Amino acid sequence: MRHKHSDYLHWAKTGSRARYNLATSGVGGFPLHDLPVDFARLEIHGDNRYGYAPLQTAIARHAGVPPECVVEAAGASMANHLAMAAILEPGDQVPMEQPVYGPIMDAALYLEADIRRFPRRPEDAFALDPAEVRRALTPRTRLIVLTNLHNPSSVLTPHSVLREIGELAAEAGALVLVDEVYLDAVFDDPPPTAFLLGPRFVVTSSLTKVYGLSGLRCGWILAEPALAWKMRRLNDLYGSLPAHPAELLSVAAFENLALLRDRARRVLDADRALLSAFLDRHSEIAAPRPPFGTTCFAALPSGDADAFLARLRAQYETSAVPGRFFETPASIRIGMGVDTAMFQEGLRRLELLLAQPAS
Repeated sequence: MRHKHSDYLHWAKTGSRARYNLATSGVGGFPLHDLPVDFARLEIHGDNRYGYAPLQTAIARHAGVPPECVVEAAGASMANHLAMAAILEPGDQVPMEQPVYGPIMDAALYLEADIRRFPRRPEDAFALDPAEVRRALTPRTRLIVLTNLHNPSSVLTPHSVLREIGELAAEAGALVLVDEVYLDAVFDDPPPTAFLLGPRFVVTSSLTKVYGLSGLRCGWILAEPALAWKMRRLNDLYGSLPAHPAELLSVAAFENLALLRDRARRVLDADRALLSAFLDRHSEIAAPRPPFGTTCFAALPSGDADAFLARLRAQYETSAVPGRFFETPASIRIGMGVDTAMFQEGLRRLELLLAQPAS
């Protein structure tokens, strides 16, 4: 029977919010009044049959790829679903990182993929090991799936490692899907998209996590032209046409991306400094500390994140993401980038609970 839901997204929509919310996954919403846009140019209807040309061009320029390789999608979640649906048939084997962002695996299960796993170990700071990927491959492997930056740890996989994985995929006759929705949070010397590593790579991303524009649902897939066309035709079944005002605002966002990036960097730098000081005070909490990204994946000394987070919410009105949604029940994911004063107070309350004896 098909897997037909996402436990994580249900929790995120119904159970994640608290007065002090450390359960966020991206930069806080960018206010519309701060986006330089001529509202007189907004229209309800536009010419979008298989992509709005100005938006296709803007995404292509941002990624450094030809426009014919760009597929519009309703956010990165739909981009991942659409990409996998165009590539996979029921029973195809899909090696996938562990821990993984739950909704990616949920979509693959819905498509009746046979999922295999390759570990990203906390003792190795969640680094991606091509040897582990190789062990997960079989003659039925069709697609290798990973995130970069890694969700939940924010660890960056360098192109040298991705290139090795692309070579493994070529040997297996498979493709590599890389979710890059957090990659733009590498502000200094950002790496280019993995799509440029060769035809084995398919990439997804959006304006949601780093730029605070989740309401626009501006996501995309980068794929070779023939596969990109297959994805556009398949999207006739899912999305038909996107909301044109959102497309126009997305174009305006790309025209002002430096403004959005600077705002994101300011709040993330401030939050990361607070988090680093917090982790310095708590050596009992194990967490990699990459200098970029919007999330931190922290292993608690108690080993029972659900019970800890229940107490955190009940006693201190503070939330974080339970590690069970990433198959790591002793950990929590802490989100940065929304409001520094709120983040600071949330960490203070987290610290108060850590000081209490376990019940």
